[in-house]
Amino acid sequence: MFIQTEPTPNPATLKFLPGEEVMGRQGTANFTSNDEHIKSPLARKLFEVDGITGVFLGGDFITITKEDSREWQTLKPQILGGIMEHYTSGQPVLDQGSDATKATSSAAEGDDELVTQIKELLDTRVRPAVAQDGGDIVFHKFEDGVVYLEMHGACSGCPSSTATLKMGIENMLRYYVPEVQAVEPVMAEY
Repeated sequence: MFIQTEPTPNPATLKFLPGEEVMGRQGTANFTSNDEHIKSPLARKLFEVDGITGVFLGGDFITITKEDSREWQTLKPQILGGIMEHYTSGQPVLDQGSDATKATSSAAEGDDELVTQIKELLDTRVRPAVAQDGGDIVFHKFEDGVVYLEMHGACSGCPSSTATLKMGIENMLRYYVPEVQAVEPVMAEY
C-alpha cells in the first residue's frame, strides 16, 4: 500500500491519501477527541498515536490534526503505520451500524428557496475546493441574513479559515444571493 501525504493550509494538519476509498459517498466523519465512543476503528487506531488531536475522514482521504508541540517528522511514520495496519486488518472504517456524519450541504425537503440556493452554491463551488485542502465546510443555518457554516478537518482551526469565510465564501454568496449579508463560523457539534 502506498499512502501519499499532502500539506494543507493549516500547519497543524496533514492530508493522507491511502489510494483507497475512506468514506466514499457515505459522507464524512469528524473526530476531535479520543474517547471510547468513537465509532470508527480507523479513528481509534490513529488516536493511539500520542499527539493527535483530530481525525477527519473524507471520501478518499484522512486528515490528521496534531498538537502544536509535536513535529510531523516524528508523527508521520506512526500515522502511516496506523493507516496501513487498519487497511490490512480488513476492519471497516466505521463500526457496524454506525452512520457517517452526513456532513453535506445538500438541499433537503422543507428548505426554502434561498436555503436551497445557498446549499447548492456551497456544494458545487465551495466544498470541492475545501476537500482539496483536506477539510469540509457544512451549512448549519441561514438566519437574519447570516449564513452559519461548520468547518471540519483541515479547515477547523486553520489560520486562513476566517479569510476563506469572509473574502471567499461570503463574497461569492452575497454576489449570487443578495439576501446574504454575512457568513459566520459555528463550532462543530461532535
